[in-house]
Amino acid sequence: MKQFKVVNNLTPSKHGKGLMMGRPYYTDDLAEHHSLVVKILRSPHAFARIKNIDTSEAEKLPGVECVLTHKNVPHVSFSRAGQGYPEPSPHDKFVLDEYVRYVGDEVAAVAAVSEDIANQALKLIKVEYEVLEPILNFENAVDNKVVIHPEDGIHEMFPIGFEPKRNIAASYHMNVGDVDEVFKKCDYVVEETFLTQAQAHAMLEPHASNARLDAHNRLVIYSSTQTPFHMRRILAKTLGLPVEKVRVIKPRVGGGFGGKQAFHGEMFCALVTLRTHKPSRCVYTREEVFGCSYTRHPMKITMKIGATKDGKIRAIDCHSLSDTGAYGEHALTVFMIVGSKVLPLYNKVDAVRFGGDVVYTNHVSAGAYRGYGAIQGNYALEATIDVLAEKMGVDPIKLREDNSMREKETSPIFEIMGEGTKGTAMIMESCKLPYCIKRGRELIGWDEKYPRKEVGPHKVRAVGMAIAMQGSGIPFLDMASCTIKLNDGGSYMVTVGATDIGQGSDTIISQIVAEELQTTMDKIIIYSSDTDLTPYDCGAYASSTTYVSGNAAYNAACKMREVLLEEAAKLMEVKVDDVEFDGKIFKAKGKSLSLDDLSTMRLYNNDTHQIAVTDSFHGHVSPPPFMAGYAEIEIDTETYEYKVLNYVSVVDCGTTINPGLAKGQVEGGILQGLGMAGYEEVKYTPKGKMLSNTFDTYHIPTCLTVEKLTTEFADSYEVSGPFGAKSVGEIGIDTPPAVLCNAIYNALGVRVHSLPITPEHIFEAVKAKEGK
Repeated sequence: MKQFKVVNNLTPSKHGKGLMMGRPYYTDDLAEHHSLVVKILRSPHAFARIKNIDTSEAEKLPGVECVLTHKNVPHVSFSRAGQGYPEPSPHDKFVLDEYVRYVGDEVAAVAAVSEDIANQALKLIKVEYEVLEPILNFENAVDNKVVIHPEDGIHEMFPIGFEPKRNIAASYHMNVGDVDEVFKKCDYVVEETFLTQAQAHAMLEPHASNARLDAHNRLVIYSSTQTPFHMRRILAKTLGLPVEKVRVIKPRVGGGFGGKQAFHGEMFCALVTLRTHKPSRCVYTREEVFGCSYTRHPMKITMKIGATKDGKIRAIDCHSLSDTGAYGEHALTVFMIVGSKVLPLYNKVDAVRFGGDVVYTNHVSAGAYRGYGAIQGNYALEATIDVLAEKMGVDPIKLREDNSMREKETSPIFEIMGEGTKGTAMIMESCKLPYCIKRGRELIGWDEKYPRKEVGPHKVRAVGMAIAMQGSGIPFLDMASCTIKLNDGGSYMVTVGATDIGQGSDTIISQIVAEELQTTMDKIIIYSSDTDLTPYDCGAYASSTTYVSGNAAYNAACKMREVLLEEAAKLMEVKVDDVEFDGKIFKAKGKSLSLDDLSTMRLYNNDTHQIAVTDSFHGHVSPPPFMAGYAEIEIDTETYEYKVLNYVSVVDCGTTINPGLAKGQVEGGILQGLGMAGYEEVKYTPKGKMLSNTFDTYHIPTCLTVEKLTTEFADSYEVSGPFGAKSVGEIGIDTPPAVLCNAIYNALGVRVHSLPITPEHIFEAVKAKEGK
């Protein structure tokens, strides 16, 4: 592996000390004193039309400054999803609407001088509803007599299969080859159907925003958002403001996981401040975070795979149905990832087909969530691969080794689904998946433990495995920029639009810049995510930051190095090609000049000018990270309670810019994946009211979830990445559902087809098998 000075080292987080010392970093810490408090009146019904709303008593309450309803706010449809433009999500949401589509949907908003007064005012608002029949089962949504979006004024920005009168938010279909004909030639064909549940993000910092007017009467929004530039664009268009009249600042974010890739209160703060000319703030309660923001998309996935006697997988057919809830944010793109980031794993097939619908229901909206469709698709694919291996009588690891992606290979799916230039498909310049599979097998002790061992009365230990791939940003769409300014004293001011949401992007970008400029981390000052002061960045999503934003920082640092060499050559009166620079001193033909002196001379006394550069990155590929995941479990064969003894992850993410942060990303993803696999589940009453809306009723993983985490990184180098890096933020979450499903099967001989895999679901599977 190439030796680095700063990159690939355990560098401490840029913000670690400040956070530990309790510095005011987060959105609500930065709200103006005496801000109006914004609270939201929410629907008690899963589906209803507001026949009449009377706010007169609330408006009379002393301390109430503003009341918003669908009658006095702009009636412009938009998508809350912070994505590229034109947005791939339907414009099916209004700031406030006469229809409410889930329990918790916004009915009205109140701004008052205190939280107590705002809550009192909410109780004084009188609403008369026409209660409508809801759709609470997504399998019954298409062409139901109930239409969740009957209103006019909603639309798609480009064709996405948007058919609201059929309750379809989006649809997608693609195929390579003649799938049905290839299946006829297969010796082995298996077909399995899997259900995945809604999962809550459960980030520690709730959704928070505040607004104020600056000295120039411009609207300034502070938001715990993952996408400040998208937020500025969407907010300005929806409220009819010139973009230059809006500034969005992202302070420190206390976890997002995709849930903050959207609007959750910012529109209300903006409207209140614009109308009252007073600062305002809105912080969701924990119940609102659970019940009024986003969940993961529940899905039903049918996976059919065919193979021949020579051990080759010949065809894959994947049909999916996805539940987007009340609104279609991220509906199409999450759905497409089920295909584009999953099916290419087995790239040697003769034919592949993928398609289905994303439907509306009267549940809280689904949206972006770490893994973003790949975790659902991987569960179905990798569990079905084990079913196929058993039917063929072959080792499930060998089946994967013989049929999975290799270096310098590709898949036609890449080109069809937008990850290759016209006429070509993305080539795997780095793919250490074979190594990951082999090394994981060694670390878990597969050969000694597979498939299971009895270790005591009613106790069985078993192992399971799965492989996965993800991506590194969205090619042809995602763009990031970086500006580097030389300060006197020889330090660098780095400004980026990239959003640090706890994953450590400020640290990663600083390391990349420091490596190229051969300086130390203390010489890098980084400021991020302010639409006025930092250059554009698409935001923190799609595992884009290290690869996309990191490449922008690398490009800018290379340009800065070139400029510094030119400046030094002028001052030393030598040719640029003769100048050498070690990060501190320029040397050429017996002359020397310190960076400190150069910076001082150019700012104060010799051809003075500011030395600064800006560069960008817009990728045409999305090099996937790869992973092999293995788990050993112990299960009680009477109660079906189980525990994860060891989870082994071997990851190819290219160069690990910061091995400590990379390991944290993988292991954090593993725990979230185990939560989804084993017990997390958003639950509703029969009338659509969420039951699991507190941490008392919704349990998330802790350090006790798994007894041991074993994480290693393959020696890999991605030529298109900054210093050889690919993404690592999402790959860890993808394998746990399939790994756990396969381990349970190896332990008991039953396969659980519905997440979460609880003792109750295992019991039901055992009884179903016994009843056959």
